Amino acid sequence: MTITVRFFASLRESMGCREVEVDAARAGTAGEAWRLATGGRPIPDNVLVAVNLEYTHLEASIHAGDEVAFFPPVTGG
Repeated sequence: MTITVRFFASLRESMGCREVEVDAARAGTAGEAWRLATGGRPIPDNVLVAVNLEYTHLEASIHAGDEVAFFPPVTGG
């Protein structure tokens, strides 16, 4: 089973893809999903994370079939 990891805005541009599937057996938290999906790249400061469309934190537990999304901080005027 897998977990879908999605990247948005500038994170999508830097990753070069919209989403990646990772092995659910190897990713127990949202932070581990980031590590697997990015090949171990450091996570940028202030990145927002959502699991199944709900904002959460990097230590949030994830399970097979979940969707984990990463967003850069939103700014504007």
